[in-house]
Amino acid sequence: MKTRLTDLLGIEVPIIQGGMIWCAGWELAAAVSNAGGLGTLGSGSMYPDELREQLRLLRAATDKPFAVNIPMLYPNIAEHLQSCIDFEVPVVITSAGNPKLHTAWLKERGRTVLHVVSSSVFAAKAEAAGVDAVVAEGFEAGGHNGREETTTMVLVPQVVDAVRIPVVAAGGIADGRSMAAALALGAEGVQMGSRFVATPEASAHAAFKSEVLAAGEGATQLTLKELAPVRLIKNPFYERVAEAYTRGASTDELRELLGRGRAKKGMREGDLVEGELEIGQVASRIDTLRPAADIVRETAELCALTLKRLC
Repeated sequence: MKTRLTDLLGIEVPIIQGGMIWCAGWELAAAVSNAGGLGTLGSGSMYPDELREQLRLLRAATDKPFAVNIPMLYPNIAEHLQSCIDFEVPVVITSAGNPKLHTAWLKERGRTVLHVVSSSVFAAKAEAAGVDAVVAEGFEAGGHNGREETTTMVLVPQVVDAVRIPVVAAGGIADGRSMAAALALGAEGVQMGSRFVATPEASAHAAFKSEVLAAGEGATQLTLKELAPVRLIKNPFYERVAEAYTRGASTDELRELLGRGRAKKGMREGDLVEGELEIGQVASRIDTLRPAADIVRETAELCALTLKRLC
């Protein structure tokens, strides 16, 4: 399956694995890249020395293209960016910030740059900043996303109409049917995060993976928009947040309740009571733990079959 995205990234199928914090380590990235997609290291949960070790292991595990996702709010971003140059990372995916800050620097050093956006306005700004493609991430996505709560079905065609560079659809995509829908909306590839959490290769805790598999319809909610919007499974910590909203808690109270390290506690350490459990709405459609390579292959095959049926 060839699109402008596969040509841009040098991959076989237009599937990018999301760089989820605490879930997207070198084993998952290598498995996806070796299967023909674009594997991604989620550097937002890594200290600089840890990212360098992950890059060393990833480099040894694949000779295919891969990416590093770098949230621009990360305090050690300069060190992460330099590591991408030192280890010859071919693709950098930036998010949570202004793409003008680092795109030119990365492009001057030969890197392909994608930027994650939640609106057509941000997409146009990213294109003007020089990025090679944008990832249009809808409200359905797990983890941190846009405050506007624009769904993927609405967002993707708006972004496609706003820019000339390739658009990658993200949020609520877990199989070939939703991939085919994204392509019909004008996207030239997809990014999947939540589906790759439920794989043996994901670096998340087994208890968190089990919680994702058990999630049903309505199991997640976007919350904490006053701090940074995040979609969470409704566990006891989430219920405490909901109760705080009910009694009209201030932003400072919400910040104190959130504290530090809750995502690591929930997703990496498996604390299903006190941890943040970040996952997308599409978790309700995920009920099996599958190898990452199988997911890439099955998604591409079902997408092709769906498009053939529609034609």
